[in-house]
Order: sequence, then C-alpha cells, then structure tokens
Amino acid sequence: MTGYQEVLTDPSYTGQLVAMTYPLIGNYGVNSEDRESPLPQVSGFIVREAARLDSNWRSEGGLDRYLRDNGITGIADVDTRALTLHIRSEGAMRGAIAPAGHDADDLLREILAQPLMEGLDLACGVSTGEPYEVPAVGEERFHVLAYDFGVKAHSPRLLAERGCRVTVIPADTPAEQILATPPDGLFVSNGPGDPAAVEKAEAAILGLAGAGVPVFGICLGHQLICRAFGASTFKLPFGHHGGNHPVKYLDRQTVEITSQNHGFAVRGGDGDEIPGAPGLRLTHVNLYDGTVEGVRHRKLPVISVQYHPEAAPGPHDSRYLFDQFVDLMEAGKAR
Repeated sequence: MTGYQEVLTDPSYTGQLVAMTYPLIGNYGVNSEDRESPLPQVSGFIVREAARLDSNWRSEGGLDRYLRDNGITGIADVDTRALTLHIRSEGAMRGAIAPAGHDADDLLREILAQPLMEGLDLACGVSTGEPYEVPAVGEERFHVLAYDFGVKAHSPRLLAERGCRVTVIPADTPAEQILATPPDGLFVSNGPGDPAAVEKAEAAILGLAGAGVPVFGICLGHQLICRAFGASTFKLPFGHHGGNHPVKYLDRQTVEITSQNHGFAVRGGDGDEIPGAPGLRLTHVNLYDGTVEGVRHRKLPVISVQYHPEAAPGPHDSRYLFDQFVDLMEAGKAR
C-alpha cells in the first residue's frame, strides 16, 4: 500500500519489471523527499488498479504523470495476484509490456534476445560517477566510505544520523586508492545484478577488514563480502521481494520482519558454517526457505545482511545493525 515510490527509485530494480501485489497503487501520489535515487530505476511497472486521484499533504504529483514524465512504461488492470502465483510456480522470467496489437511471435523473439540475469553486472551502470559526501548530523564521530553499487539514499542518511561523515564512492574506485587512506569504516551497498559479475570490491573489502577497519554490507554488499571471503552465491527461483519477510537473528533468538529485494543468495551449509568461507558464521536465517540472511566474521570486524535494515517506509526492526556498525568503529578507535 505504501512505499511504491521507494520501490520505483531503488537502483536494485534496474532492468526489471515490477509487479505490485497490493491492489491499489498511487493513492498518496509522489514527492521529492521519499526517493531512493533521483529518478525511477525500473524498466516497467505493473499494477492491478492505479489511483485516479492522489490525496496527501506531502504529494507533489500523481503516479501516472510521474511515470510518463520519466519515460517509464506502466500497465494497469492486470490480475497481479495471479501473476504473482505464476511467478512463484514458474520462477522469475524475462518479460515485456507491449500494446495488445503487437505480434506475439515478434515480441517473444525480443524478450528471448534480452540477457539473463546470471552473469549480468548492472551495478556499475547505476553507481555514482563521482564521489560525493553526506555530512554527519551533529558532531562528526567517524568517516565512512560507502561503496556505491546502487546505494539507496536512506543508508548514508542513517549513518549520518549516527555521527558519520559518509563519502560515497563509485563502484570502479581502485582498491589501492581506498587502502591508501583507510576510513573508520567501509559500507558496501545494495545494488542490482549478479554478485559473481562484480569483483571490483573484493580487494578493498579484504584489505580494510584485514587491517581492522569495520566493514558492513547489505543486499548485494552482503553477497560481495561473503564472496570475498570464499563463499559462493546462486540464483533464487523467484527471489525475495517486499516488506514482510521473517528473519531469525540467531544470536538473540529473535525474529525480525524485514524488507527484501534480491534475486541471488549466499550458499549456506550445516549449522552456522558458510561453505568455502570458514572465517564467516551464520547470524541470520530466512524463516521462509532457510537461506542465509546474515553473517559475521569470527575474528574480523565484518558484518553483513541480505535484507534492507534501512527500509523506507519500513519495517524498521533491523535498524540496530547500523548501531552495531558504529559500535565496531568505536571499538576500533579504542584500540
């Protein structure tokens, strides 16, 4: 019901068609404050019913006009719950939104000509071209480098609220440049595509972590951290998307309701082991399918989760992870 603008502007949805299962979308319009990136990132938007009127004191325009102005194709009057059941049964697939009169055979050929998600590096296409800073709110306590593989605006904002000056850097920033002037912490962001196709961050992750610099990753960043330490990843049948995924935090024996958006996952093992990465241990597990949702390094100051603790508009169950990252930086400074 809420959060469609954050979904539309989430760089992790680059190159994808997004179908909303809630039946009425657009009822509160759009605004310039809730964007996760400056422009919509989806390739197409599918809804059951598009609100004809938007009503909210923060609204700056309607959803339909917003999509038209940004060249995003949308389609309404689709049975999105039937579509969801089909995807859950058959798995995520390539598709297209086209006029009813379009030749079906021609359209199928166009669809099959599109690349598969496996092996696709989309992160560099959505990363910032130049570094930029998000200043700390109040007194500056730490300097954090944020690797931008498709970072959502709320992540640097939450770090800034905790006294961190955040320098967001392009995905292709050379590792030696990062290692030359180590920050107080490294944040590895979310992003689209196959983590196996993104190898640029590995040297920086291992170099900074080995030097005792705390590292925190989410979503794609989590996968990149795990791969850097030897783990492998695989494509999920239909991915995890939406805001109601239960995740068990094993250290506390608590359950969090989480927001998720990813098509790949880290391969898990028995107990708290992560195959190929003996230095990592399992900390969070998905209660739907048992997949890896979070890890912590056994010796180094490294934590990562598959889901989105910065989730906007919510849920906010997992915001404590940003505090854990700050605690690791405090401990690092105390040594």
